[in-house]
Amino acid sequence: MKVTIERAALLRALGHVHRVVERRTTIPILANVLIDASAGTLMLKATDLDLEITEKVPADIGQPSATTLPAHTLYDIVRKLPEGAQVSIEGSGEQGQLTLRSGRSRFNLQSLPESDFPDVTSGEFSHSFSLPPADLKKLILKTQFAISSEETRYYLNGIFLHVAEVEGHQLLRAVATDGHRLARVELPAPAGSAGMPGVILPRKAVNEILRLVEDAEGVVAIELSTNKMRFSFGETVLTTKLIDGTFPDYGRVIPANNDKRLTVERGVFREAVDRVSTISSERGRAVKLALSEGRLVLSVTNPDQGSAVEEIEADYDGPPIDIGFNSRYLLDIADQLDSDTALFRLADPGSPTLIQDRDGASALYVLMPMRV
Repeated sequence: MKVTIERAALLRALGHVHRVVERRTTIPILANVLIDASAGTLMLKATDLDLEITEKVPADIGQPSATTLPAHTLYDIVRKLPEGAQVSIEGSGEQGQLTLRSGRSRFNLQSLPESDFPDVTSGEFSHSFSLPPADLKKLILKTQFAISSEETRYYLNGIFLHVAEVEGHQLLRAVATDGHRLARVELPAPAGSAGMPGVILPRKAVNEILRLVEDAEGVVAIELSTNKMRFSFGETVLTTKLIDGTFPDYGRVIPANNDKRLTVERGVFREAVDRVSTISSERGRAVKLALSEGRLVLSVTNPDQGSAVEEIEADYDGPPIDIGFNSRYLLDIADQLDSDTALFRLADPGSPTLIQDRDGASALYVLMPMRV
């Protein structure tokens, strides 16, 4: 193998692929990145057997070949080279070693044969469509915070993507829940998505997609089957296995008859929750909302620390009601709302509350109350 490539191009590609590699693995080949040099292109590939990322970058290929090198070590070396440097990688005469040179720096790295590198991307995809990067980012960013971290309920450890028909319109929906809160975001279903199976995109893939979408130019091509999903961001391709489980019937927990409406200024409300929650216990995090005509009083009582009360103006003309919520969950939802206002639709202190920017907004949040 003999390859010459600009440090910036190699660093960018390694920055995308090396994150997939687990730092501790019992399978040596999984600690490596596959490097395949051919016809003016260097292809890098990394996997943890559930997730795979490949990226192609232009390079001067003196001698085509393929091998694997330690992913994190290679990334750290290239990261520490000076800007504007040229990097050359070539095989030495010794078996299982490659030499990386740049300027006066030289590194001899242990390699493993590319024939041992696993391929997780085989198989057919039944559906394909594309989304603008902004739409894909919206689906993920506005639901990601509600993904459950409870390993026993593994089917909640991701985002549920499916197509739903509402009043004759096909909508692509992203849903996440941890049993205490639920986030649902929808947008018009793109061409090609009709009839797609409902799939659960795992948390690690969600995190990588969010990073990759930041650099995406043009549309993101998406392919999926019942057990795999692929996202193509130009020359960077992410393929992931999907969570094998059944997502619960989330529609049953979205309240339809909450008749009490509270509207507050989002920023004012968020800051007030943040202030009073300073007193709340790390374990409970409960904040009480006392609603009465034209006002909202937020309060926290902690036997070990004291108490806090703050009153803000609110648009509310229903009967007085006291209801408690986890302050962290309230702040998470307030951070996702786009408008200057927040609309709460409530029923009673023991029932779930619906939160949106406004009526009919594409993003909808459900929050379970706490006893206070």
